[in-house]
Amino acid sequence: MTTPTTTTNFAVNGQGVFIFENHESTIEIQLYDTTSNNVLIFEIITEHVNVHKYNPEESKYEPCIDPNNRTGINLLPGAYYWISLNAQTQQIYVGVGEPRLDTVIYQYQFAASEKSYLESLDIIRYHTDVTTPIRILKDPITRAVPLLVRDTDHLSMLDIAKGAYLPKANLSLTSQKLHNCISGERFVLDDDDFPHFSDAIEQSIATPGLWCYEKLQSKSREFNPDHPNLLETYLRITLGENNGESPGIPYVMEIWPKQHYSPIHSHAAASAVIRVLHGSINVRLYPFLCAKKDGIEPFGTAVFKKDDITWISPSLNQTHQLINTSDEQTCVTIQCYMYEEPDTQHYDYFDYLDEDGNKQKYEPDSDMDFVAFRELMQQEWQASNP
Repeated sequence: MTTPTTTTNFAVNGQGVFIFENHESTIEIQLYDTTSNNVLIFEIITEHVNVHKYNPEESKYEPCIDPNNRTGINLLPGAYYWISLNAQTQQIYVGVGEPRLDTVIYQYQFAASEKSYLESLDIIRYHTDVTTPIRILKDPITRAVPLLVRDTDHLSMLDIAKGAYLPKANLSLTSQKLHNCISGERFVLDDDDFPHFSDAIEQSIATPGLWCYEKLQSKSREFNPDHPNLLETYLRITLGENNGESPGIPYVMEIWPKQHYSPIHSHAAASAVIRVLHGSINVRLYPFLCAKKDGIEPFGTAVFKKDDITWISPSLNQTHQLINTSDEQTCVTIQCYMYEEPDTQHYDYFDYLDEDGNKQKYEPDSDMDFVAFRELMQQEWQASNP
């Protein structure tokens, strides 16, 4: 019996990223042109990746061998895959998890003379019973993606040449909107009206009977009802209302006491911009959300300090864990989420891993509205510091 197949297309001939899930221990994907004379066949098995290029002049397939390729199908739950084609640089990549250089398991460099061959490829064929497309990206994978965002006035030519920062202009229009809302000079925690806001938060966290202390105690079972863990808690102070454009209220001030952390979690394929308002936060990045205890290690870590801005897209930086590693200072961040325009699913949960490594759903909630929280912190501060 013939396995059913179907096709889809890259937006531009010869370039793009095909991201997909697979439900069997073998993957077969074909890239070809309208004449079917130019064909690349990708076969991914447990041990390695096999790629063959069809030679129409000799009517045979030739292997494209990556001598460093030592792995293929990932059997851990939650794994997904991607193939990147770049005719301009004559490169192909195969990876597991988020489409980025950090997750590449196979790469191959074609000769410059094969550029026109690769430029003709625009059709993707896959088996419908085992392969499920996630999305197709227009641009291929080319270089490491910076985590820090900077706007025009803070970028030099050297920054662009080295790829040290992501220009704000390179964010999606949705993320640019979020960035414009929270990146201004007046968007600060300690302002002229309440210069001790951060001190008041620190006091409230450290003092039994005050609101932050008691709220954190009450949240110790939030992610693991059977395993209370005070360190796996943080506070969510929301700004505004949920307009149906984001998972939960789009603007959330998150408060991370010393040594507190989140579970490993993903972000509903939403875009996001995150700014540190006070202290610093450590972020561990994962290729995918693996529903198995001790499943995968992070592929990268980063530390963001006061006024640093980082980002999340539907394809990148989606799965992470936030940790305040400081022994001295609470961290406060502003997290801003919004679905991209093409997103009609609006998955309203953050998936996370519980104590046993099982994937659970968390519906983003609010511990208190920002205006009410700020007034409460002022009252607590004034009561202790008349």
